[in-house]
Amino acid sequence: MASQPQRFRVLRQRAASFGHAFRGVRLALTSEVHLRFHALATAGVVALGFYFRLERWEWALVALAVGAVWSAELLNTAVEAIVDLVSPQYHQLAGRAKDVAAGAVLVVALAALAVGLLIFGPRLWELRTHF
Repeated sequence: MASQPQRFRVLRQRAASFGHAFRGVRLALTSEVHLRFHALATAGVVALGFYFRLERWEWALVALAVGAVWSAELLNTAVEAIVDLVSPQYHQLAGRAKDVAAGAVLVVALAALAVGLLIFGPRLWELRTHF
């Protein structure tokens, strides 16, 4: 069984890990234009979700879609930083790695768009008839 001081050390290490993760998100938000766009889109989707009073299962799909896009964008940012570190000059393979990582973001963003259209599309279509 772990001693009391060791338990506190483990808790502090776990808390520090969360701090590093939050710092990573903050750094990406301040340096990546695309991530700021995703932040605005997330705020808009959440606002629409409250406006349309989404069902729990719809919120789950929206949350998964938003989380997937954010995760892909953060991983893309990490790949770009690593590639820039190890290959400061242009190299065909470095460009390929960056393009593939950006392609992953595109695929996830298109899937999230499909989720958004399926959930919000009919509601928005119906709303247009009221104006």
